[in-house]
Amino acid sequence: MKKLSRWLASLTLLASTTLAAIPPLTQSASATPATASNKQANSIPIYVPPPERQTAGICPAFLEPAISSVIDSPSFARGNWGVLVESLDGQTFYSRNADRHLIPASNIKLLTTAAALQRLDPQTAIRSKSLREWIEVTNLRSNNNYADVLLRYIGGPQAVKATLAQLGVNPNAFRQVDGSGLSRRNSATPSALVDTLKAMNGARGTEVWYGSLPTAGVSGTLRNRLRNTSAQGKVHAKTGTLRGVRALSGYIDHPDYGVLVFSILVNQPNQSGRALVGAIDAIVLRLTQLTPC
Repeated sequence: MKKLSRWLASLTLLASTTLAAIPPLTQSASATPATASNKQANSIPIYVPPPERQTAGICPAFLEPAISSVIDSPSFARGNWGVLVESLDGQTFYSRNADRHLIPASNIKLLTTAAALQRLDPQTAIRSKSLREWIEVTNLRSNNNYADVLLRYIGGPQAVKATLAQLGVNPNAFRQVDGSGLSRRNSATPSALVDTLKAMNGARGTEVWYGSLPTAGVSGTLRNRLRNTSAQGKVHAKTGTLRGVRALSGYIDHPDYGVLVFSILVNQPNQSGRALVGAIDAIVLRLTQLTPC
C-alpha cells in the first residue's frame, strides 16, 4: 500500500511538471475553435525534402535568344561580335555575323598550326624540337615567338592560304600578317575558323592538333576558366587576347549532338577584358546545356 502511494505521488509530480512546461494558450480576436486547436496540437510535422535542383537544358529552338540575350545586353551591345556554332555534319545551331572580318588575336595561331601540320610531318625537327612540340607550345601555352617562327618556317602567310584552301577554307575569309596574332592587321571570320576546325577533324595531324588545344578548367590558357561547370573537360579551344579583343574557337564534346564546332570573336575596346571573357564563357555554357526538345 505504501509503495502504491509513493508511485501515485511520483505520477502526480510528473504530470504537474509537464503541464507547467506547456505555455498557456493566448486568446485573440480570431481564436481557433477548440476542436481545431486539438487537431493542431495533436498533429505531427513531417519533413518533406525540397526537390533536387537540376540544370535546365536549352532546346535548340531557344538557343538563339539565349545567346543573343548575352550579346545584346547593354554591356555588350556596342561590341562587334561574330559567332558561329555548327556540328561536324554541317548543322548550324547559331550564327551571328559569321562572315564578318574581326581581329582574332591568338586565334590566328589555329591557322598557322593547321597549315604547318599539312605541310610537315609531326616528327620534323625545328631547331631542337619536333613539330609536334612546336604545335603544343604554340596552342596550349599560346606562345607568340613559337607561332611567328613556325609561320616563317612553313613559308609565310601565302603558304597558309594555299594550304588551307586545299582543305576547303576560303582564302578570302582571313588576312594573316603574322603567326601569333599580335598584329591588329590580322583579320578572320568565324566561318574561316570553324571551317579550319572542321577540316582538321579528319585531316593530317588530327591527334597532334586536337591534343594541343587547351581544355576548359584543366589545361593551358583555359585551365582557370569554366571550372566546376558543365563545360569543364568538355571544351577544347584556343583563346585569343588583345586589348579590346577576346576570342575563343574550338570543339565541344556534347553528349547529345556529338562534337560541336564553334568560333566566338568580339572586338569591343570600351569594355574590360574580364567582362568580355565572362560573356564568351556564358555563351559556351549555354552551348553545353543544349538538350533535345
